[in-house]
Amino acid sequence: MRSQFLVCGLAAPAVAFPLLAELASTPVEADKRQLPGLNPGFNAAAQLIDVSGDHAFTPPNFQAGDIRGPCPGLNALANHNYLPHNGVATQTQYIEATNKVFGMGLDIGAFLAAYAAVLDGDGLSWSIGGPPPTSLTSIAPGLLGYPQGLTGSHNKYETDSSPTRANNPNFWYGPFTGVVVSQAAYAFIYRFMGNKSEEYPMGILNKEVLKSFFAISGDDDNLVHTPGYERIPQNWYKRAIGDEYTIPYFSADNTAWILKHPRIATIGGNTGQTNSLVGLNIANLTGGILNSETLLEGNNLMCLAFQASRQAVPDVATAALGALSKLTDGIVGSLACPQLQTLDESLFANYPGSKVGGVASKM
Repeated sequence: MRSQFLVCGLAAPAVAFPLLAELASTPVEADKRQLPGLNPGFNAAAQLIDVSGDHAFTPPNFQAGDIRGPCPGLNALANHNYLPHNGVATQTQYIEATNKVFGMGLDIGAFLAAYAAVLDGDGLSWSIGGPPPTSLTSIAPGLLGYPQGLTGSHNKYETDSSPTRANNPNFWYGPFTGVVVSQAAYAFIYRFMGNKSEEYPMGILNKEVLKSFFAISGDDDNLVHTPGYERIPQNWYKRAIGDEYTIPYFSADNTAWILKHPRIATIGGNTGQTNSLVGLNIANLTGGILNSETLLEGNNLMCLAFQASRQAVPDVATAALGALSKLTDGIVGSLACPQLQTLDESLFANYPGSKVGGVASKM
């Protein structure tokens, strides 16, 4: 576990995480959105995203220090100045930009922004790519450690089960990085990038829109990838107002996928070779509180995933994590989670991939 971390501000979560206190007090009913598959409606004027003027595409100037990273959506936000063009932003900036441009629910935005700030940033801000310049952080390198940014978040914020790779001998599918983070990677591509319209209010993701968001150009037989040049397409419409993609919405998506493909809920990983997947004994991991049969009952799977995410956070960030937990629990509603004790992390020793990234065994 990363043990060196910023302490300034974390003793006062409402200060370090300015939107958490406000969102945690929001009634659950206020953020319940339409269930997946229902028609959310379409309002062209409200949903069209501006990519002109101040928000015209501006490529990164890497020589001047601009940072871009592995997330095409965040890169696009920076390239259109919805996030700071240098690629380093505060939690509030991430929450507001993802909500304004993509229709990400404030609950998901707040959780992801705070989580990344704790594990990949300085507690208040973080980089969408690699380590930011010292002038853009609030800590001194060598004193409390140095934030590594999203690029350095493997097995914390970013995980093995990429939508574009299937050849990893050390593939690790942890209780949080696998069950939640990897599924979110798949969900976010369509749920956020699909272009909404009167005809397709839920969105349609065609080749040209996908190429734009992933910085791909050229004809089918001569495709070129230009990392860092991700852009929001012209005439692109976000999710409907009132149909933001929230934690309950994602949970419903995840449950539907698991019912259709139960392997999604299999926690474990490869043991050093491709196609050597070995599942983790859930009963042993949870001290007998859960097992392979009860894991899919009610909210048990999500409960296990979120507990694993909390254990990944350094002890110094406990105060901030408490506010984060209150936020997510309040919006998702009462999960009626079983009282899980500390997870038995010694079981992760059989999985080489769980050791990559420092805090992998926690997740």
